[in-house]
Amino acid sequence: MTTSKSSVQLGAGSSLARPSPATRLLNPPTVIEYQNMRFLVTDAPSDSNIALYVAEFERQHVKDVVRVCDPTYGTTPLTDLGIAVHDWPFADGEGPPSNIMNDWLALVKKRFGTDSGKKPAEAIVVHCVAGLGRAPLLVALALMDVGLSAEESIEYVRKYKRHALNATQVRYILSLKKKNSRKGKCNIM
Repeated sequence: MTTSKSSVQLGAGSSLARPSPATRLLNPPTVIEYQNMRFLVTDAPSDSNIALYVAEFERQHVKDVVRVCDPTYGTTPLTDLGIAVHDWPFADGEGPPSNIMNDWLALVKKRFGTDSGKKPAEAIVVHCVAGLGRAPLLVALALMDVGLSAEESIEYVRKYKRHALNATQVRYILSLKKKNSRKGKCNIM
């Protein structure tokens, strides 16, 4: 079977080979929606497969990619399409430092707003190396920030991304308490 590729202009004369519909990602992104928020949790793209990710990100109306691991691909194919890339790496198997948690929650609020009844039109991609630890951890933090308990956020993420979050990450999430349930802010104790 042969796969055809077409080329897409990305600005400044660069182009990216567009994969055919028959070409699929080995590990497609996991979509996690809650109220007005829509996240795609995925493993890390590489320069050799970034075109597949870009096609999926366009289809899913992605506006931001949050990379919480070391870079494995160039960002030009994303930024040329107007997708912002946020490099917020932190140690594998652990919780994020407070500055990354604050930046993440600010991005979620900026992208999705506060109208919980509104259906999300856009999405945020968050990825780590395998898409099982750091990326789902950030999604769980966003869920807690809008009012889910630590236990509920873990359960909700695992409903969509089975085997997500290791024991250390679960303990980290459980150590967070909602500062004000009405505002939905989470704080490190």
